[in-house]
This record gives sequence, C-alpha cells and structure tokens, in this order.
Amino acid sequence: MSHTAGLAVSDQHREWMRAALAEARRTEATDDVPIGALVYDASGRVIGRGHNTRHDAVDPTAHAEVLAIRAAAQERGDRILTDCTLVVTLEPCVMCAGAIAAARVPTVVFGAWDEKAGAVGSVYDVLRDRRLPHRSEVVAGVEEAACAALLVEFFERRRGR
Repeated sequence: MSHTAGLAVSDQHREWMRAALAEARRTEATDDVPIGALVYDASGRVIGRGHNTRHDAVDPTAHAEVLAIRAAAQERGDRILTDCTLVVTLEPCVMCAGAIAAARVPTVVFGAWDEKAGAVGSVYDVLRDRRLPHRSEVVAGVEEAACAALLVEFFERRRGR
C-alpha cells in the first residue's frame, strides 16, 4: 500500500511531536523501542502520555499509544476522546489503531512511517477505512527524520551488542 499523507503539517504539530520525542527518550534506560505518545485536549493541554513499557511491564499491549489513551481516558473520566489529538513518534500498529478508533480520537499526528507494521497508511489504513464506524484525520511525517533517527540509533545499538 502506498503512503497516504493526510492533513497538512502545522507548527503546532511540530511542537507537539518534539514533546512526543522527549517522551520516547524515556525508554533509553530500558530495552524497549523508543516510541512516545501524547494526547492533547482541544485547548492544547497534555491529558495523557505514554512511552513503550512492554519489557518492564511484561505486557505486550503496553505500547505508547495505548498507555497515552488510557491516561487521557482516566484524566477525562470518559473512554471517548472526541475532541483530542494523539501525537505519536511512529505510525501506529493495528492494535494501536484499534485503540484509537475505540476511543474515537478524531486526529492522529505521527512521525516516522512503519513499513513493516504500520496501520495508518503504510501496510494498512485502519483509521481511514470507510467500512468502519469511526475515522480519524491523519497528519503524517511530522518531524519524520528525527523520529526515524531515534529508532535507527536504537536498533543499531541493539545489534551492536
């Protein structure tokens, strides 16, 4: 499947992605892939944050997006996040795209494309599938080089062991 870029990138998106990159770097002391996610409410306030904790939590579902969505839902006291934006450093996988759809997040901003498991335009396009009851607007490739570099550096260090 070819990449489907979605909405145009704004300065706000770039600022938010830099914050998501800082969240991703919180995995440096672990053996987990450095992915960070933030949920912003309509006023631009962070109401949920997460970074991969799959290894430390011994939980295959502890992806950055899922953790950020859980935190935002707790903060809101509501599982539906209809006026929020999820910002994540890597294109969400199928599981995370499902969580995004279940929470009805209307806008997703991501950094690097995931050619192996991406579910928002690379391998699949779950969030914009017209057969599903909820669709999200997507802003793709925000700070893509910085997001990709963080992942490349992680895997190079890992292979160097």
